[in-house]
Amino acid sequence: MKTITQKLDLDNFITTFKSFLARDKSVEMLGDINQHYRYISALSTVEYPAIKEVPNLDIELNRIKKQGVLGLDEIYHFMTIVGYFNSLKAISLPEPLGKWIREIDIPSEIIDILQYFTDEGKLNPQKEPELFDIQRAIKMNRASIKESLYKMAHSSKLKDYLVDSQVHFLNGEETLLVRGGFNRVIKASVVGRTDGGFFYILPQSISHLKEKESNLLSREEELIYRYCKTFSATLSKYYLFMRFINREYDRFDNYQARVGFAKAYDYQFVLPSKKKNIKLDGFCHPAIENPVPISINLDKSIMLITGVNAGGKTMLLKSLLSSVYMSKNLLPFRCNAQKTEIGHYKSIEAIIDDPQSVKNDISTFAGRMVEFAKLFKKENAIVGIDEIELGTDSDEAASLFRVMLDELRARDITFIVTTHHKRLASLMSGDDDVELIAALYDEAKREPTYTFLQGSIGKSYAFETAQRYGIPEHIVLKAKKVYGEDKENLNELIEKSTTLEREMRLKIQKVDSELKSIDRKKEELKNIEDKLNEQHRKAVATLENRYNAAIKRAREAIKVKESTEGRRLLNDAHKHKELSKRAKEVSQPQKVLPKVGDRVKYRSSKGELLSIKGEEATIEVDGLKMRVPLSTLKKIGTIPKVKPKTNVTVEKPNRGAISIKLLGYFADEAIDKLDKFLSDALVNGFSEVEIIHGTGTGVLKNVIIDYLKSYPKLQSFHGKKGNLGVTIVKL
Repeated sequence: MKTITQKLDLDNFITTFKSFLARDKSVEMLGDINQHYRYISALSTVEYPAIKEVPNLDIELNRIKKQGVLGLDEIYHFMTIVGYFNSLKAISLPEPLGKWIREIDIPSEIIDILQYFTDEGKLNPQKEPELFDIQRAIKMNRASIKESLYKMAHSSKLKDYLVDSQVHFLNGEETLLVRGGFNRVIKASVVGRTDGGFFYILPQSISHLKEKESNLLSREEELIYRYCKTFSATLSKYYLFMRFINREYDRFDNYQARVGFAKAYDYQFVLPSKKKNIKLDGFCHPAIENPVPISINLDKSIMLITGVNAGGKTMLLKSLLSSVYMSKNLLPFRCNAQKTEIGHYKSIEAIIDDPQSVKNDISTFAGRMVEFAKLFKKENAIVGIDEIELGTDSDEAASLFRVMLDELRARDITFIVTTHHKRLASLMSGDDDVELIAALYDEAKREPTYTFLQGSIGKSYAFETAQRYGIPEHIVLKAKKVYGEDKENLNELIEKSTTLEREMRLKIQKVDSELKSIDRKKEELKNIEDKLNEQHRKAVATLENRYNAAIKRAREAIKVKESTEGRRLLNDAHKHKELSKRAKEVSQPQKVLPKVGDRVKYRSSKGELLSIKGEEATIEVDGLKMRVPLSTLKKIGTIPKVKPKTNVTVEKPNRGAISIKLLGYFADEAIDKLDKFLSDALVNGFSEVEIIHGTGTGVLKNVIIDYLKSYPKLQSFHGKKGNLGVTIVKL
């Protein structure tokens, strides 16, 4: 029986993905998919060491559990895993990946074993003097054997019997190649024979060297076995850790393979959502070369695909199921991930192939019924059915499948169905939970477009398809006549309806695009208006401050009895006062006042309008209630935002103070009192004052800081050391 990946044409895709794995395993990952996604996302942002291939070690783990002795290569496979995690610990990894790797505590005795291996998986002779001596002796002995054979190959005694003067390796032995009769001049044992009748010989004169080599190799094997026994005992002691790290290696392998696969093919990851929908944007099935990208939004329990033959209906079905399969297993694929959304389904079923079987004495339709019967035991699944009426009368099948689909979707099963027959589509077209999808056909080019239109029933174009694939035209014309004019007219009406709907949707898209452009321009104009209003407010404040400063200079002149200069300065101050009055009298455009419950904007803050009393309103901003003039509020929404000018009243100060306490005031009251306080301080010539606002939630302090930043006559301001509830201002 075919697997789901075979039915969906994903075999090559899966095979390619598996080539990125360090060892073969299932593509499915157990556990929390959201956690897996976080690890994969983190790993995608960092460079990490290339993973090493390691075979499956389940059998070796079982032997460790039973305190068996592993071979050197088997121990090295475990050390490869340990060494890789050790290298990961040495680099900086983003969270939560870094925390996971840091928490893997490798026992020091296991680290010690790792140091006994070379990069080639052999015992390191630098760690064991006896091994070093044995290997050096073997090397020297082999050099002696080679030198002895070389001398014999160039001796006059053997000259007439030698085929060549080379030293030949046969079955791991160094030999000479000679002709028959060699035993007259040299004693040797025959190791092998060529097709030409020549002999590979091993001279007896070097047999003692061979015996010495054999003894050295035996000693080396005994030494290696002792180490294997010691290492295996240590691994048995830490069996649970070895089982754990072997499993974690598979887990990291799954992550790195997905990251490497995605980078190699420029694929994207899509985390399954909790919704039962499929929204694809720019999706390309990996089995298709030069595909037409699919963009479709399906959020209903039944999707019924009709339309042209060979127009991509089956591939659309496979693409939808494939996207669910790949998303479910966190396999990356080609799409626009920002606009793609794929729901999570417990299982995926594909009823695609013809189930007819002579061996089991089952017909096509009977086979379909067997497959449908299995669905009544499932829940929370997505099922794809290709050519749903296959194998029986289409009218009877339409009625039967209509009822079965209604029953099965009540079990939280989503269906994607393709059909050429109109009856089932017409029976289900009035259901709000059924999505009709038409495969489109290009009449001018007489070929399918491999694109789809939602909300329509498509025409099959059987006659056009037959002619396109070589059926003679006169046969097609005769078939059309037999088919009947009434049914052909019905097909034409279906196609015209589809065409009109397609044109209408294109126009709607164009209108939507234009509306978005208008909204953007409106937003730009509102931003410009707000900016100009803010500039106007600052200009008024500047004029007020200039007036206050002029009053201050006039008073100073009067104090020193410079009456002429005093009068001149007073006149200058009144000029600034007049400019300020004119600025405040600039007419403002008509605006619609907000009402209780609206979201409103006050200066740079946004909040909710709680109540209106006369000309005043109470709003809530970040948990702080403020009483402000109603005219200063702007409704946030479709109503144009017009920022009115703040009414500023300038009074001639009678006295000044170096400190002001604003605790308990509403934000607007606090700003009014602060403005008057700073003006008085300027007039009285104070160079430094303090503002007591308290700590609380910090909202009042932030409002005051925002105001001070735009105050023109300020040199600087800072928090009082040791008291966050006081701000010091230098004028």
